[in-house]
Amino acid sequence: MLMRGGTSRGPFFLESELPSDRALRDRVLLAAMGSPDKRQIDGLGGAHPLTSKVGIVRRSATPGVDLDFLFAQLQPDNDTVDTTPNCGNMLAAVLPFALERGLLPIASGTTTARVLTLNTGMQCDVTVQTPNGRLSYLGDARIDGVPGTAAPISINFLDTAGSVCPSLLPSGHVLDRIQVEHDAQKFEVDATLIDNGMPMVLVKAADFGVTGYESVAELNANEGLRARLEALRLSVGPLMGLGEVACKSYPKMCLIAPPRAGGSIATRCFIPHLCHEAIGVLAAVTVATACVLEGSVADGNAEVPPGTSKTISVEHPTGEFSVELGLDPAGPQKVVRAALLRTARPIMRGEVLVSEELWTGNV
Repeated sequence: MLMRGGTSRGPFFLESELPSDRALRDRVLLAAMGSPDKRQIDGLGGAHPLTSKVGIVRRSATPGVDLDFLFAQLQPDNDTVDTTPNCGNMLAAVLPFALERGLLPIASGTTTARVLTLNTGMQCDVTVQTPNGRLSYLGDARIDGVPGTAAPISINFLDTAGSVCPSLLPSGHVLDRIQVEHDAQKFEVDATLIDNGMPMVLVKAADFGVTGYESVAELNANEGLRARLEALRLSVGPLMGLGEVACKSYPKMCLIAPPRAGGSIATRCFIPHLCHEAIGVLAAVTVATACVLEGSVADGNAEVPPGTSKTISVEHPTGEFSVELGLDPAGPQKVVRAALLRTARPIMRGEVLVSEELWTGNV
């Protein structure tokens, strides 16, 4: 079933309908998506990382959990199938897919399920609209980056700190001064290395000679900027406990600037080499978390409301993304809850065809 989840899109499969052998499974997914090819002309992929994603779902055997979800990030122009990071956008489509495929019973009014993301062991409660016991995709919820409105899907994350990295602040510091070698020269930059659902490197846009309000096209055309960001990304991989990250889709890089559209902070995120037209779900959670940490690179740039329950509006190139954070009253720098709203819908259902030779290993 081809589904949109949040601002991402890709095919969803039952785990039982894919090969159990991981190497064969990955070859099948690459063939299904048409990778590697920058146009993905021979598959379902949309020639962009946001539309080169796959969801794999099964009933869970973990006590207290309803569904297991494995996310796979493919790339248009290479043959990697990365199941290390999470994807909060595709996560929004997991429960609708499971209900469409009859994995769980549908309740009347709303249906809630606990989902375990196998990539990192993260759990969350997902709630969808099921009036009169029928799954509904129609509603008034709007998310930036998706046209029109749809039924709201709420996601309440239960534990996201250190999803891939060893901890929320894997370097042990809320702010690091990083020395970077690039093009036979060295430069230094302040960065917050953080993982509250997505490993990210946050830096001030001004430190890279840009405003942080540029368009996606402008930033993607700025080869010098992208090269410096990549040099920084490669430098901090070991500091974040991620090792060599040259061939990995994380950490994501994020330029930040003071808000200018009524939000809390302005962002331009790279995933990791191209600027994102919006911002990922868990990237938004991670940026929002940095906004409430005293001394982070966002401190002094973000406008944060008072109290232990805060709504952080993360501005991005096509709008904003609101994240509700709950802070520990006993330790207000500790985030204990993150909740947000997404939408999703099925686009088509059917069979994706791959060659028989691929399955038998003759290619």
